[in-house]
Amino acid sequence: MLRLADGRELIDGMSSWWCTIHGYNHPVLNKAAVQQIEKVSHVMFGGITHAPAVNLCKKLVSITPEGLDKVFLADSGSVGVEVAIKMAFQYWISQGQPEKNKLLSLRNGYHGDTFAAMSVCDPVTGMHHLFDQVLQKNYFAPAPKTAFDDLWDEQDIAEFSQIIHDKGEELAAVILEPIVQGAGGMRFYSPQYLKRVRELCDEHNVLLIADEIATGFGRTGKLFACEWADISPDIMCLGKAITGGYMTLAATLCTDKVSRGICEGEAGCFMHGPTFMGNPLACSVANASIDLLLDADWQANIQRIQSRLKSALQKFAALDSVAEIRALGAIGVIEMHAPVNVAEIQKNFVAEGVWVRPFGKLIYVMPPFISSNNELDQLMDGVYRVLDS
Repeated sequence: MLRLADGRELIDGMSSWWCTIHGYNHPVLNKAAVQQIEKVSHVMFGGITHAPAVNLCKKLVSITPEGLDKVFLADSGSVGVEVAIKMAFQYWISQGQPEKNKLLSLRNGYHGDTFAAMSVCDPVTGMHHLFDQVLQKNYFAPAPKTAFDDLWDEQDIAEFSQIIHDKGEELAAVILEPIVQGAGGMRFYSPQYLKRVRELCDEHNVLLIADEIATGFGRTGKLFACEWADISPDIMCLGKAITGGYMTLAATLCTDKVSRGICEGEAGCFMHGPTFMGNPLACSVANASIDLLLDADWQANIQRIQSRLKSALQKFAALDSVAEIRALGAIGVIEMHAPVNVAEIQKNFVAEGVWVRPFGKLIYVMPPFISSNNELDQLMDGVYRVLDS
């Protein structure tokens, strides 16, 4: 719940941009933060280490897809993407192949608001076209067309396959959001597409970066979305829900191959070092948040939320203004025929007691995992009343 200054309460449908998976003011996370701040809130992570970061890195290695055995801790999702891209570039520089300095991304993709991250967001439908003249020029393949549950069509990967075949010698990495394209359209695509991308990256000696900042920690019904395709990337970005929304933190994981390849080069180490990397306070809360998730029957809970959202979405399909409905895990999407007026429609949502933040043609919910069936029903009923009117 979000309580406004005038005392009204709103049911949170956004998890504060998808990160507060355990809700707000959680006693377990509060305790972790208080206990850590009474010890040390921050210490530099260069030449000094500490238990919260060590424990977090071990935990992340143990729960992420096989082979991701090295961890770099940064302080926000966009920086985590920058780190991933920089890792890929430094790997090829260290391997004596500096010409591999371009990236291949997907249309409708979104990876953050810092510079390298902007350069791999959709250059047309994304929010960064103003910076077109100053961003590095990368390659883009069409967004996957085969929906999550649809029968696979090999033609869906054809143009991607052609680009990686033609440009492989200059590509450092492919970067994509696995299974769910978030801010680029809340699109759910076929796991087979992701499988084929992994195969093509291997075939053409290109690294694969999976941006799991929005999808990680159970949001899609798997702990990490890559698991839907049973693949492991060379580099993975995590953020958002990693601390349950309490602190800003990101982790970029990579394989031993990438790590060793970087360290074999002239620098001898990865050339990046944010001031707040490995922040003990954030790491302590992250450890508590991950334990809180894993100690519960989170898969059954996400399945419950998905079933509730799918059921609630059915009535939206009959509205003339609605083009499509879809749900996956704890994500529900109502795609409209026309873009909505965000400022106006959000006032109406607030009047109905729900907090939803649409964009473009999309009205979507990503509720906290602790949402009860009754709260989910109230949330969707409030959205329906606004759209029906």
